[in-house]
Amino acid sequence: MGAVFVPQLPPERLRSVAQAADQAGLDELWLWEDCFLESGITAAVAALAWTERLTVGVGLLPVPLRNVAITAMELATLHRLFPGRARVGVGHGVQDWMGQVGARVESPMALLREHLTALRALLSGERVTTQGRYVRLDGVALDWPPAHRPELLAGATGDRTLRLTGEVADGTILTGGTTVEQVRRARGLIDEGRAKAGRTEYHQVVVYLHAATGPDAAARLEAERVRWGYDTMAGHGVAGGAEAVAEAVRTWAEAGVDTVVLQPTPDDPDPEGFVAFVAQEVTPLVRN
Repeated sequence: MGAVFVPQLPPERLRSVAQAADQAGLDELWLWEDCFLESGITAAVAALAWTERLTVGVGLLPVPLRNVAITAMELATLHRLFPGRARVGVGHGVQDWMGQVGARVESPMALLREHLTALRALLSGERVTTQGRYVRLDGVALDWPPAHRPELLAGATGDRTLRLTGEVADGTILTGGTTVEQVRRARGLIDEGRAKAGRTEYHQVVVYLHAATGPDAAARLEAERVRWGYDTMAGHGVAGGAEAVAEAVRTWAEAGVDTVVLQPTPDDPDPEGFVAFVAQEVTPLVRN
């Protein structure tokens, strides 16, 4: 179970939300690197430093913005500073945003494959030489690789990307609004990629789930429906108390999700209260 610190909140709010999550016993607090809001790695390091036991996720880092050596250096440092407490995903990014900064590539799929392949090798402590379409390294190795290679997560929505994550990633992050039926279909496509690569280890699936609680929960979730362009919020999120939210979480979990990360509305009146609600009221109901 997790919750999102949405980047529509100012960065200076992160400390109180992270500490509230830590004190409440939340499993995971997730951060986004949406353009042009907040940095994923900087925010993750701060949240980890301010807390004692909380796992912090980043979903996700757009690979067109980063040389893979920089990604590897950042992740290696993060995992050495806070072993076992970070989960970081990468993805090909929103193409309109990538175009805005001059980083849009002709083949986002080729870039993501090359980036993930090189990143896995670098974080495994290997010396890497490759001359790909986008990723080019000449005898690059990390001086301070992590003690154990961390899981590599990748974000995906389309069919080809889902197959790719099954082939080259250890887990897949699915966006908020992913329905139960879409989760089941995604699992099938991921498994096709795993079979192609001969991978037999378990593949983690993380999904964001729109959620709102409190007296105005239904109205705030309706605003999210309009914002995201859903015809209906049914199947895309949940509004209500702990019982209703826990039931929704169980439904998505039964469809094949390992980590459900509740995504509050950007105008949630009490972000600290929301993470405590997830940890102390929803999570016990899900696990009983």
